[in-house]
Amino acid sequence: MKTSDFDYFLADDLIARYPLPDRTASRLLHVDGPAKRFEDRLFADLPAFFKPGDLLIFNDTRVIKARLFGEKATGGRVEALVERVLSDREALAFIRASHKPKPGARLRFSDAFEAEVVERQDDLYRLAFDPTRTVLSWLDQYGLLPLPPYIDRAAEVSDDARYQTVYARDPGAVAAPTAGLHFDQAMLTRLQEAGVETAFVTLHVGAGTFQPVRVEAIADHHMHSECYEIPVATVAAVAKAQAAGGRIGAVGTTSLRALESAARAGELKAGAGETDIFITPGYKFRLIERLVTNFHLPKSTLLMLVSAFGGHDLMRRAYDHAVAERYRFFSYGDAMLIEKNDEI
Repeated sequence: MKTSDFDYFLADDLIARYPLPDRTASRLLHVDGPAKRFEDRLFADLPAFFKPGDLLIFNDTRVIKARLFGEKATGGRVEALVERVLSDREALAFIRASHKPKPGARLRFSDAFEAEVVERQDDLYRLAFDPTRTVLSWLDQYGLLPLPPYIDRAAEVSDDARYQTVYARDPGAVAAPTAGLHFDQAMLTRLQEAGVETAFVTLHVGAGTFQPVRVEAIADHHMHSECYEIPVATVAAVAKAQAAGGRIGAVGTTSLRALESAARAGELKAGAGETDIFITPGYKFRLIERLVTNFHLPKSTLLMLVSAFGGHDLMRRAYDHAVAERYRFFSYGDAMLIEKNDEI
């Protein structure tokens, strides 16, 4: 397939640049893959689609304040976007500057602390931060939340809470697992009262999630790598649900990618790993049967993933419908519940 097969027109005013006042107030487009139909609902209706014994799996990564502004020793301005925290002292980062820094260069951020360029690794730079504090501590005090480029505004104080899931626990992501932004504690309680089990994985979303597909043949695209962890308790929850005939659902493409990566050998395995899994139409899903997700960018790897899950033709019609009905798109936008198309 070609990248152009996943294109669609979206008016600029359909991009949600701010969240709704209430997390659960968004709309929900239910896409029934097996029945090849979709219907307009509200996110508040979500528990009605589940039965006791079903399992929903969430990504509990926490977004870090990964964007730093500062200057080089020469006085030139520099911007760094931390892609991954490697240790208490080191991190990998994208760097934007008029002249790319060389190994040994010292960068001063927020006129408060320094980081040394250790080496370049492809498009990234390994930085050694001032060791008097941890990398996460420096970022928490002086970094800015890295809102996606399409939001097209600076992060505000309210984003510190709203661009974070209510169950975020493990810091390391530079982008939110946005399907989870629709859930508040009241919704989680409603699901629990309906007999729906919950479990968690961790996948630290990298900045590569915003990188466009630059090739026309999607088979030529290479995914960025992200680290994930599957707890033993989550493997046990999956086994319990399957034994009871419950359906396994993922909240967000990040949860799905972590789970499908850990089940590549046919059986879900606990533990940590790295994944560059690229899911496109024709992929055979091993574990996940339903997916809660947001609306994704044209020509993006995430749109390719949901097209693999729900069926390319059906998802194309669903997106055309969402545009015509003026759904709100992307990170702060409305949601979808997709039932896997088993005929693919």
